[in-house]
Amino acid sequence: MFKKTLFSVTAVAIVVSIYLIFFIAPIPINPMDAAGDPINFKIFYFHVPIASTAYFAFAIVFVSGIMYLRTKREIWDTRAVAASEIGVVFAALTLITGSLWARSAWGEFWVSWDVRLNTSLVLFLTYVSYLMVRKSIDEPEKRARLSAVFGIFGFMSVPLSFLSIRLWNRATIHPVVVGPGGGGISGDTVIGTVLVNAIAFILLLTSLIILRMENEKLTEEIAVIKRTKNL
Repeated sequence: MFKKTLFSVTAVAIVVSIYLIFFIAPIPINPMDAAGDPINFKIFYFHVPIASTAYFAFAIVFVSGIMYLRTKREIWDTRAVAASEIGVVFAALTLITGSLWARSAWGEFWVSWDVRLNTSLVLFLTYVSYLMVRKSIDEPEKRARLSAVFGIFGFMSVPLSFLSIRLWNRATIHPVVVGPGGGGISGDTVIGTVLVNAIAFILLLTSLIILRMENEKLTEEIAVIKRTKNL
């Protein structure tokens, strides 16, 4: 019942957010300031919530890693791998939408010296490496333990990415969107649309994690059966 309700609410939230973006929300800049087609700045409403959702997914990996090391319960490892896989997808979408936005804002898909772009790439590669480490280890307990440690230390790339434009503000042309000094969000409609879209993506993340955990549980059960037959 809970899953059906969650999936239904997620679908409704996504439809509402898409409607707001394309039919209600304004272009969040002065059209005269756009290097490309101003309508491309609608990507803003996807890019910011997607990036926030990626951060949230990796925070789940971080917490799950700590809880696994404390309790040794397999469910925490399963939750960590589910969140990391989906987080990597959102991190990739962050880079893609950011590049499309940059093309309209700055005239280039990638500004090589921009610190936010580079730290976001590091974040993505960190969790791709996390998944590769998992794939390289066959023994379940050892894999879970090393993955937990990797997930805890790898989380340092999240605050590094988020704070990069504040710590090295002369090495970026990225706007500060959230928090003190933020200039990227203004106006009730803009803020409301970003929040609705953020909620929709968080709900989507939650739904996908639940589905992925169920799939991972079945995969582990099959692996146990195979190992038992080989003994």
